[in-house]
Amino acid sequence: MPTIKNIQGQYRFFFYSFDCNEPKHVHVQRENMVCKFWLEPVIVSRNSGFSPKELNSIQKIIEETHDNIKEAWDEHCS
Repeated sequence: MPTIKNIQGQYRFFFYSFDCNEPKHVHVQRENMVCKFWLEPVIVSRNSGFSPKELNSIQKIIEETHDNIKEAWDEHCS
């Protein structure tokens, strides 16, 4: 599970190695909570434990680091 570097904060942004056959997305984890966001457009796909307020914060981080995340996806999945 590659972790995306250069995203500061309390969350871990990562991909699963077997996810490359799906549209671009990122998984986010903090403690025992995890969610999945599609990248085009940036929208939550799944959520397990995050509050709506925290999902909005995560979405904002994804939007701010969108290019970095897409670049990491392309490196991982190509």
